[in-house]
Amino acid sequence: MTFMSEENPLEKPLKSKVAETEEKILAFWEKNDIFKKSLAQESSKGDFVFYDGPPFATGEPHYGHVVPGTIKDIIPRYKTMQGFKVRRRWGWDCHGLPVENIVEKELKLASKKDIIDYGIGKFNAMAKGSVMRYADDWRRIIPRLGRWVDMDDDYRTMDATYTESVWWAFSQLHKKGLIYEGFKSMNLCPRCETTLSNFEVSQGYKDITDISVFAKFKLTDAPDTFFLAWTTTPWTLPGNVALAINPTIKYVKIEVENIKLILAESRLSVMKVEYKKLEEIDGKDLVGKSYEPLFDYYSNDKKLKNREKGWKVYGAEFVTTEDGTGIVHIAPAFGADDHELSLKQNLPFVQHVTTSGVFKPEVTDFAGQHVKPKDTAEEKDAHQKADIEIIKYLAKKERLFAKEKLIHSYPHCWRCDTPLLNYASSSWFVKVTALRDKLVNENKKIEWVPSEVGEGRFGNWLLGARDWAISRSRFWGAPLPVWKDIKTGECVVLGSVADLRKYSKAKNTYYICRHGEAENNVKMIMNSDPEKPYHLTEKGKKQAEEAGKWLANKKIDLIFVSPFIRTQETAEIIAKRIGVDKKKIVLEPSLHELNVGIWNEKLFSEFAAYTNTLSTTDRFEKPFENGEHYGNVKKRMGDFLYDLEKKYEGKNILIVSHDTPLFLLETVSHGLDREQSVALRGTSEHYNTNAKPRKLDFSPLPHNDEYEIELHRPFIDEIELISEKGNKMARIPEVFDCWFESGAMPFGEAHYPFNKDDFNPKPGPFSKILGKTKGYPADFIAEGLDQTRGWFYSMIVLGVALFGKSPYKRVVVNGLVLAEDGRKMAKREKNYPDLMLIVNKYGADALRYFLMSSPVVKGQDFAFSEKGVDEVVKKHIGRLNNVVSFYEMYAVEKVSDVKSSHPLDVWILTRLAELEKEVTDALEKYEIDRASRPFAQFIDDLSTWYLRRSRDRFKGDNAADKEMALSTTRNVLIDLAKLMAPFMPFVSEDIYLRLKGSDTEMQESVHLEIWPDYSKPDKEVLENMQKVRHLASLGLEARMKAKINVRQPLAKLAVKAVVPAALIELIKDEVNVKEILQNPSLNEEVILDIALNPELKEEGTVRELIRAIQDLRKEKGFTIQDRAILTVDTDKVLGDIIEKNKSTLSSATGLKDIVLKSFEGQATAIGEFSVKLDIGK
Repeated sequence: MTFMSEENPLEKPLKSKVAETEEKILAFWEKNDIFKKSLAQESSKGDFVFYDGPPFATGEPHYGHVVPGTIKDIIPRYKTMQGFKVRRRWGWDCHGLPVENIVEKELKLASKKDIIDYGIGKFNAMAKGSVMRYADDWRRIIPRLGRWVDMDDDYRTMDATYTESVWWAFSQLHKKGLIYEGFKSMNLCPRCETTLSNFEVSQGYKDITDISVFAKFKLTDAPDTFFLAWTTTPWTLPGNVALAINPTIKYVKIEVENIKLILAESRLSVMKVEYKKLEEIDGKDLVGKSYEPLFDYYSNDKKLKNREKGWKVYGAEFVTTEDGTGIVHIAPAFGADDHELSLKQNLPFVQHVTTSGVFKPEVTDFAGQHVKPKDTAEEKDAHQKADIEIIKYLAKKERLFAKEKLIHSYPHCWRCDTPLLNYASSSWFVKVTALRDKLVNENKKIEWVPSEVGEGRFGNWLLGARDWAISRSRFWGAPLPVWKDIKTGECVVLGSVADLRKYSKAKNTYYICRHGEAENNVKMIMNSDPEKPYHLTEKGKKQAEEAGKWLANKKIDLIFVSPFIRTQETAEIIAKRIGVDKKKIVLEPSLHELNVGIWNEKLFSEFAAYTNTLSTTDRFEKPFENGEHYGNVKKRMGDFLYDLEKKYEGKNILIVSHDTPLFLLETVSHGLDREQSVALRGTSEHYNTNAKPRKLDFSPLPHNDEYEIELHRPFIDEIELISEKGNKMARIPEVFDCWFESGAMPFGEAHYPFNKDDFNPKPGPFSKILGKTKGYPADFIAEGLDQTRGWFYSMIVLGVALFGKSPYKRVVVNGLVLAEDGRKMAKREKNYPDLMLIVNKYGADALRYFLMSSPVVKGQDFAFSEKGVDEVVKKHIGRLNNVVSFYEMYAVEKVSDVKSSHPLDVWILTRLAELEKEVTDALEKYEIDRASRPFAQFIDDLSTWYLRRSRDRFKGDNAADKEMALSTTRNVLIDLAKLMAPFMPFVSEDIYLRLKGSDTEMQESVHLEIWPDYSKPDKEVLENMQKVRHLASLGLEARMKAKINVRQPLAKLAVKAVVPAALIELIKDEVNVKEILQNPSLNEEVILDIALNPELKEEGTVRELIRAIQDLRKEKGFTIQDRAILTVDTDKVLGDIIEKNKSTLSSATGLKDIVLKSFEGQATAIGEFSVKLDIGK
């Protein structure tokens, strides 16, 4: 591996020549917009729909991103070359616990209460700021890995437009009866203080050691008798309100150490001490018996609902004898079965633990203690602390019978690694169970790679799918669009910002009007200085009169006006016309014209020409010299409008100002962001016509400091909504599960149904005439195996629920990239090489090919090996580059395209056709590894057989044969570059551009080419050449056994197989024999004649000399064009041989003369001769 040198290697990683070449190619793509040009090409086959799941930008890309990212690059590139248009838009996953956890650590906040005390607004601002922290790294690394995706027009799940689509989806599900609010037992993270969905829970299981206990519950009517119950969660025992038995099970009463115990007969095996069996009891006879509570924190509370039904035995079918004692302790707040039984039997509900995972104050002996804390480096068994305290208490009260350690799989938070609690809580659910059959049927239509994922893992998950808890009691997320009437409790579900505006009532009615035509308008000059007054023209005064007519019946109460003469004169004319007292005209500095600074008094055309050069960002952030920018004006106009809402109520208010301020006031009224604002203005010179009043469409909206709509907390909760009954409404505080947002990606990123340009799953009644659906479903998606219970799942649930069918047709599922030792890659363990170090050392293409040809693309875990990437460079990329370099060495400026009949040319072109068929067939089946692997063998065939056997054709004097060899090699390399383009985009582009040269008939880039389509390869050609290579290999083996150098010619080789005459020469050249004898009657496949006569020996010596001279030329740095003089010092015998074969030697090694003379130097052996060689020009 060759590396470029660096002045300071500590600052910049060393880069190989391969990496340098790739970076030059990347620069070429960017400079010439090759990706955009590929998208702009005519798409003869229409759209190929691809969805790209959004990643979190909370860290840099790693190997886990490279695998699916490369798959998501290969298929779109391939489909584009086939003639499809493949839209590839990047997105960012912005919400959820991953971001919140980062911010909490940075702010040193330990709980939800800490966040609330800190301020939700400030917390969410920090979260929003942290989301894109690594975005620049992603924008640098992803293209460097060779992936083509539009990262400029990216979407973000935190954008208001995306959230609006999420709201729409929720409202549609609600209308379909698929959304409900429920109180269920779910898994709660006490650290994050929110519940998790079932598929989130599935991602965090790990084995831990817990302490299980056998607790004794004393019967009230038999003080010396106890029910024996087993639990693995001792911390739940203070919440016990009942015991459950199975009425169909046989129980026994036994005597142990002077006490009597009741348990299932089939569970007597749990007794580790001697006991005496006293009697058998039918389970049904135990139902209704009462027992003394282990803890009295709640049993004496007379206000506890259903207290009289507590601390009794109830029958339940879920009780089994697979483990435990056949008696189950019931804590309704901490188990699904427990909760169901409590509802059925109207048991008292006791929740003795807070959502933060600590015992409540009334649990006096343990108040404030965490029930299942996270283990730390200092306390590796911290999660057992509460259980140990409970066990000590039971022992002290003589209610502990036994304890034992238990190693089991326990769910942990997938983000913060805290043990979860099974906790009854309120949540909003998607009724997945109502969709289950449809989901299962739709999954059967999907092509999964590998198929067993869809049939097994994903299919089984769907079969057992439960209702999906989609609300989270957190802060940084899209808010649930559910408001409740604070008087009636009725729910209102909103599905858009328009719905929000419907319930957000402005306290006043607003009208806006630009001033009438002024003198500066006529002169076409800018004026933003009130000290340089410009009056209304006569036309402007008439315009103001007309404005007054329009406003006459609007019952204007107040007029606010900019402190410019032209606006004041306009306001006064209007006031007089509509009968409003001048005292009600208020000069308002906020309505001031845009301060254009140095452009004041300049021609409008000059100013317009300048502003047209500004980007959207510049317009809102870069002030005019000595002036202000759009952002300043929008802020003061927004402050003014919302101040009026606070100050007045029930008023009709007229605002008289200037074009730009009124335009920006309108963007405030709609909550538009910068891009939307610029789009609203358009390209017209003026947005507002002189003195053309209109009603301002305004409803107070949640907004940020720039008056852009902001749907996050706390802004969304600060807007007052009024129900249809006239009552105030309050939003429920929950936010969406971020997986709901991820599942909304197909329509969320397109802002459907508010924008149908790129997505429309329901084209309407004329679809048969006008066309198919747009953007739905996806033809292809790809992600890791873990997404079977994440993105794949959430997307199919929402797709089927909203649009009636699966949102994707094909899925490629990759496995996990592990460290070389087979363990998970972990930064803290430093058990894997840095991603960009590998790219700089070996190039992105080598990494791509290594991974794509591995089992990881078929859902299998795969141990990464740097050595494997190195081998790709040496065996494939390096070897292919040598072929190209060899071609360049002999190619003329314009290589003719000629058809060749030479057997080697015919064969390599047939092999190329075979390669195309193998790669295409595999890609059509989305089997990336099977599509990748054939390149390795083809490159080997091209280099070690075709080129090696064709070398003399390039060097020889046969012009026609040389032309055929050059033409064939060029065509093969160009089409090989096309086939390789999706897999190794840099290498293929380098080859293509090197061979293109000044050829104007070729495309600008290989990635703008059409996918090759060859006819079916001729099997006979391939079989015959395979036979030739096999026979040649056997011949070389025979040479090796005889210890005869391959450069030593032999007389003949007899072969049993029959080979076409045209291929005989190949065997002769490869084995270096004078004659091939074909004899089908031979007993062996080949027989080599190893007898040497003087002529053969001499020829062998000449060949050894040729090899030595070529090595010397290379050593001295001679090029193929350099004609050299060879000096030889040897004995007379070898000298005579050299003189005799001088012409052959000179022709084969590019010599212009050979001189025989004595000189000082190092002698070398040529066969049996000693010789000194020197070369010069």
